[in-house]
Amino acid sequence: MTRAPRPDARSWAILAAAGSAALLAGAFFFQARGYAPCELCLLQRWPHAAAVAIGLGMAVAGFRRILGLLGLLAAILATAFAIYHVGVEQAWWAGPTACSGGLGDLSAVSTDELLARIRGAQVIRCDQPSWILLGLSMAAWNAILSAVLGVAWALSLRRSGR
Repeated sequence: MTRAPRPDARSWAILAAAGSAALLAGAFFFQARGYAPCELCLLQRWPHAAAVAIGLGMAVAGFRRILGLLGLLAAILATAFAIYHVGVEQAWWAGPTACSGGLGDLSAVSTDELLARIRGAQVIRCDQPSWILLGLSMAAWNAILSAVLGVAWALSLRRSGR
């Protein structure tokens, strides 16, 4: 009995990029269903978009070690941004004031300035999850899945040799 061939570096990289594409598609699906993204949600999309572009490049031109490293970096950034967002949701640390409900120090603020701050405040909050599955927010799921994609990028590099 012969064993199935092991996936090569290019296959792992394309799989990781496809995973990022799936996460982006999921984000856009939720957005179309009425779950508007917050500032941190939007930030988490950029590394996945980069990973998709890198994967498309590899699909056309073949595996390049530098692209594999950039794909791994994108996955690490996506994981880090998602963990940061989870920390904001869990109040482990403060998030950006633009999406965490703060209007700043109001002790010496004029009425006009207060109204300007209220009008400029974003409606979509980063510190309140809008969707939870099995006790985990979208940001937490993104952190987990982005870490898995990071492993796939690392496997692509390992399979490419030194």
